[in-house]
Amino acid sequence: MYRSHFGLRELPFSLTPDTTFFFAHRGAQAALNTLLVALRSGEGFVKITAEVGCGKTLLCRRLLGALAANCETAYIPNPAIDASAMLMAVCEELKISVDPAESSHHVVKELKRCLLGHARVGRRVVLIIDEAQCIPDETIEILRLMSNIETEKRKLLQIVLFGQPELDVKLAQPHMRQLLQRITFADGIEPMCAEEIGQYIAHRLSVAGAAEPQIFCDAAIDELSRR
Repeated sequence: MYRSHFGLRELPFSLTPDTTFFFAHRGAQAALNTLLVALRSGEGFVKITAEVGCGKTLLCRRLLGALAANCETAYIPNPAIDASAMLMAVCEELKISVDPAESSHHVVKELKRCLLGHARVGRRVVLIIDEAQCIPDETIEILRLMSNIETEKRKLLQIVLFGQPELDVKLAQPHMRQLLQRITFADGIEPMCAEEIGQYIAHRLSVAGAAEPQIFCDAAIDELSRR
């Protein structure tokens, strides 16, 4: 009912991470810039953290779209899996045909062969993991081993971790120090300031088709900002 009343084509505040609604507020744009610079520089691990609801998954999808033209990407949205399952999931994403019954050593060899093939034609390969705070410790170790695949010149697999602040707590554990030392770029998505919240609301309403995006009065926006 309210869609027709306000002239909306679709719901403007759905929780689905639709990149057409991406709003480049200062925190999100700064994190995206960090990601693009880090990936261009060829670093192995990059980390982005943010509290629940600050737009990690939407930024993650935005990054996938930005990389689509000149990179091969593997996206793991639910990483709470064991090491073998993670290895198979990465291979599946990169369209590497391997038998699940094969040893991890064989699967890693096939992964390396695929990565070398992409490197020969100048394509980078990026593994993007959402909700990275859920990765089991043993699975983090296989990620570290995958990041070891390299030539004398460059890393063949770059890994981006998106997670809640609990990811920092996990990586601060003493037995995680080898991986933590490999994270050369890290950033966080800061919450929007009060001024940006009004712009964010107007942006989403406009994308959703509202003829008049200034539906909320200033007092309502101030209250939304406060809450």
